Amino acid sequence: MSLTTLAASHLEALSRANRAFSAVYPGDRPARQPVHTVYGGAQLYKAETTQRLGELALASFDAYATNALELATGVGFLSSSELIGLDSVTLPERYRADPAELRRVSPKGWLAQTVYERVKAKLTREAVEDFRIDFEDGFGARPDAEEDETAQRAASELARAMKEARTPPFIGIRIKSFSEEWKQRGARTLEIFLDALLNATAGTLPENFVVTLPKVNIPEQPRTLVRLLELLESRHRLAPGTLRFELMVETTQALLGPDGYCPLPSLLAAGEGRCVGAHLGTYDFTASCNITAAYQMMDHPMCDLAKGLMLLSYAGTGVFLSDGATNVMPVAPHRGKLLSPEQLEENRAAVYGAWQLAHRHIRHSLVGGFYQGWDLHPAQLPVRYATCYAFFLEGLASAGERLKNFIEKAAQATLVGEVFDDAATGQGLLNYFLRALNCGAIDLNDLAQTGLTPSEVELRSFAKILAARRARLTTP
Repeated sequence: MSLTTLAASHLEALSRANRAFSAVYPGDRPARQPVHTVYGGAQLYKAETTQRLGELALASFDAYATNALELATGVGFLSSSELIGLDSVTLPERYRADPAELRRVSPKGWLAQTVYERVKAKLTREAVEDFRIDFEDGFGARPDAEEDETAQRAASELARAMKEARTPPFIGIRIKSFSEEWKQRGARTLEIFLDALLNATAGTLPENFVVTLPKVNIPEQPRTLVRLLELLESRHRLAPGTLRFELMVETTQALLGPDGYCPLPSLLAAGEGRCVGAHLGTYDFTASCNITAAYQMMDHPMCDLAKGLMLLSYAGTGVFLSDGATNVMPVAPHRGKLLSPEQLEENRAAVYGAWQLAHRHIRHSLVGGFYQGWDLHPAQLPVRYATCYAFFLEGLASAGERLKNFIEKAAQATLVGEVFDDAATGQGLLNYFLRALNCGAIDLNDLAQTGLTPSEVELRSFAKILAARRARLTTP
């Protein structure tokens, strides 16, 4: 009798354990993840809000990034010493004439002009990727009657935005926390907003709608939200699981429980499959660590610790992770049309200083595996996209070569009947390009170096790409 026959019961037990593990860790989600979330007080939200934010972002870009060299040095993804010999007149001319030749003879010049062109196009086309109508910090503690009215009005405005095709690709609301003090208020706002929205839209939600639950400490908080969402789905005849949420990590207790264990996995489990994101609340979290306001920054060591725990807890679960925001705004101190040269220079220095701080924070997040963050002001959007685009474009060649080799190896393995169990790694490599493509950092022409076709990219799944290639190779 063979060993596998003798150990059949043990192997079956192992199979059950493997399946249970795979259910918790299915791998990265191939769905689009926004690179940022912009939030604004619910009392200010209108159907035109995200479009207006885009106009303001583009105005800031036009004022302080009049050419590629200004953007590159103003944001800080390239230094002036790296751009010696280039000027703002001939660089765009060379780029338009032959971008491939420019890239060959002047990689830094090509990077500067490419980022500039693509950021401007992005701000014109889709400046806001994700917006959160905020009933928490951006709204504050107000009388119940006022929050009730605001929830009703904001829902009506969102319904109008949907009707007029003004919604960004991702949108949602942030309710108050489910702490003992705020749980009733949070639940009431959730009910009023969703009832009003769904009644106004005949039961239709915006695409990628999500509820943000702040200051989550214990599993009972997301678990209670699940029960509320179930009741609302039943009330409005929505398919089970339609309403989804994301949680915010904003306290030390969310990272280390009284039993000495990290609560993050249990918070996700309490979501019962509805939790699609986890966001670090930088400033509430650092405050909970007794860090003074002057040092409450996204790259503080305690924030790195928190993000490391989030990454370790949620890697492979399909949960999207997001960093916080830079709280220094790129706002000019002097306003008006008749400013002195000194005032104009002070304005430029203030905006560039804030851009460069945000660039440092965003770049730090990207290097650490966090591809999404929060923005608080429209003038932060140019630096958000410039930093992301430079990051993706700088690593494009090496990542493309690695993905190409990996896919070819995997396709060959499956062709000859071998088991290829590194699909999760392949999806991770593919997601680099999907993220870059989704946010506008690269286009389909840039994907040629990966060996992927446009139709394969549309599959968004490493496993599906392998299956399609195997089918082509084995078809007579």
